[in-house]
Amino acid sequence: MKSVVIDIEKERLEILKRYRKLLRTAKPFLKDDDAKQIKKAFLLSAEAHKDMRRKSGEPYIYHPLAVAQICVEEIGLGTTSIISALMHDVVEDTNTTLKEIDKDFGPKITSIIDGLTKIAGTFEYGTSQQAENFRKMLLTLSDDIRVILIKLADRLHNMRTLGSMAKEKQLKIASETIYLYAPLAHRLGLNAIKTELEDLGLKYMEPEAYKEIAHKLSENKRSRESFVEHFIRPIKKSLDAREKNYTIIGRPKSIYSIYNKLKKGNVSFDKIYDLFAVRVVLDVPLEREKSDCWEVYSIVTDHYRPNPSRLKDWVSTPKSNGYESLHTTVMSMPFGNDKEGRWVEVQIRTNRMDEIAEKGVAAHFKYKGTDTRTSQAFESWLSQVREALESNDKSKSAVELVDDIKNSLYHEEVFVFTPKGKLIVLQSGSTALDFAFEIHSEVGARCIGAKVGGKLVPLSHKLANGDQIEILTSSKQKPSEDWLRIVYTTKAKARIKEFIKEENKSHLIKGRDLIELRLKHLGYPVLTLEITNQLRAYFNAKDANDLFYRFGKAYIPIEQLKHWKSDKESHERKQAEKAIQSPIVDSKSFRKEMQQYNKDRKESDILLIGEDMDKVDYTLAKCCNPISGDEVFGFVTINEGIKIHRTGCPNSTELLSRHGDRVIKAQWTSQIAMSFIVELVIRGIDRVGLVNDVTRVISDELQVNITALSIGVKEGLFEGKISLMIQDTNHLESLVAELEQVTGVIEVAREEI
Repeated sequence: MKSVVIDIEKERLEILKRYRKLLRTAKPFLKDDDAKQIKKAFLLSAEAHKDMRRKSGEPYIYHPLAVAQICVEEIGLGTTSIISALMHDVVEDTNTTLKEIDKDFGPKITSIIDGLTKIAGTFEYGTSQQAENFRKMLLTLSDDIRVILIKLADRLHNMRTLGSMAKEKQLKIASETIYLYAPLAHRLGLNAIKTELEDLGLKYMEPEAYKEIAHKLSENKRSRESFVEHFIRPIKKSLDAREKNYTIIGRPKSIYSIYNKLKKGNVSFDKIYDLFAVRVVLDVPLEREKSDCWEVYSIVTDHYRPNPSRLKDWVSTPKSNGYESLHTTVMSMPFGNDKEGRWVEVQIRTNRMDEIAEKGVAAHFKYKGTDTRTSQAFESWLSQVREALESNDKSKSAVELVDDIKNSLYHEEVFVFTPKGKLIVLQSGSTALDFAFEIHSEVGARCIGAKVGGKLVPLSHKLANGDQIEILTSSKQKPSEDWLRIVYTTKAKARIKEFIKEENKSHLIKGRDLIELRLKHLGYPVLTLEITNQLRAYFNAKDANDLFYRFGKAYIPIEQLKHWKSDKESHERKQAEKAIQSPIVDSKSFRKEMQQYNKDRKESDILLIGEDMDKVDYTLAKCCNPISGDEVFGFVTINEGIKIHRTGCPNSTELLSRHGDRVIKAQWTSQIAMSFIVELVIRGIDRVGLVNDVTRVISDELQVNITALSIGVKEGLFEGKISLMIQDTNHLESLVAELEQVTGVIEVAREEI
């Protein structure tokens, strides 16, 4: 192995250069002894990390310096955040303690660093270390939102430097980023950071798709710029005539948003017309913002025909994350090689609105005193998150909690009113019952119906913008489990669960007593955690309380425990016969077992798993049906051993985000051919003999076995699903190419399950 010579003096100068750049960026808002405190934090961090290096080989101190730089330059945070960012890893990675930090920097910075420090230790079944750490971080919302902003800066720098990590680590971190951190950045209004996190996440989750879109965007950059210049020319002329101070930019949509359009719309890149947006940013005083934005809207629609259904007015009613802007979509005139016009999104906002849109919550607090609408909307969302986090439902796992919070991160909003005209902002999809709980928990608990515009509606009635709602209550009403299927907001769900929990305590106690008594008769004197988990899995209960409740309510007859015992003993006999060891529950124990597995495997295996690329037992995940040649990863399950998923599997993002510690490296060999079932969807224009031609190409020309075939025809169009035995991705690509040549076939795609 070639040795690397490290130039210590050169690195020292580079560290000082980065530190001085940080001070220069922060200089405009430094007060009193801020610079001294920042220097003290820098020196402490540099000393604590002096012997540490990143995977790239660089000194570790580069990372905290970069995180602090992002905090001040890209988010707009101040001295406290810079100091915290510089020391955010010292407690977790070095011998420095929180007590020492408290002594030198005080309780505020200590609290922030504590929130940024990961939870150590192991977790029981049904939990996730990532989710537990995410919950710990979110809990600091109650005290200091800077914890989350620094964490987002930390995640952004990690994503920018992810190339030096191992493939399975890249998958874990990238999926966690798309699943949790990008939505959080969106909710906090950090649009630029949200967009970059999504694009970088896609780069490592779906590298081929990322490269293809990036290449095509680069390819048509010149023609796009010419189009934008042609499009904005008449708008600029009108704005200049009215002596407006403005800037106009045309920017492409993010690679991730284009990828989603391609995936959801099932269309080709050339068919996506809104690949970019034109933004008009005005320099006007606060009192003229609204009128001037609408004046620019009038100018734009004087030149181009608007789409009435695509007008979005977030100037009059800002989003709850503080976002303000006026959006319209207009039809351009034909230009260049375009024979027809194309839809173009135009965003109209002011400098203040643009800063809030890009820097989010930090800018929101900067303008806090100037716009009470934005403050109220944001504080409303923040209070909902706090309520969910501080709920008395201690039985809720971190995974469930994070899912609840995540649901409130990415959503559109609906604006409704009380009978007295007070504006209430809820998630789009919210019902009359959600509205009742938003007014007050007791109002929600006693709700029997509602009136919308004077007309009686049920609890499940979905609200629309502008609805005025009156809630009807009864003292005899009480929440039921069915209500959880009606409500949409985190707050309503949390309150309903609290009411139900109080009522269900007696059923839980009864169920546990029944189980313990019957198990004693069956030869199990103590209800251990292991037996509880076995029962939970056997009866498909989501947790222990759910298990006890279902027995207490007699949803599961107590006699079923006999069947459990019988099946358990039968399973244990089979396990003993096969000499299969206990299930592997993490990647460390997986490596210990690997050698024993390897002895029992045959040479016919074609999937290599783990760091040492051994051949071990696995099953292919049915959710994505990976085949030889696919980019895959191994996932260590609790009861079913190693499962192999495609990196593009619909479930991979969630799996990797929740349980990234169970990710195992996996890679196909190419020496041995093996068949896999793949489902293809074929769409096109119907004609006589089409089915015969399709099957002939598959069976006769390419010698591929068809395991299932169904084709439907409607109004001259056909859609078929074909299950085939395929060897690998090259085999699949050649088959798709041949099928696309059949007359009448418009599209051939691999079915996503």
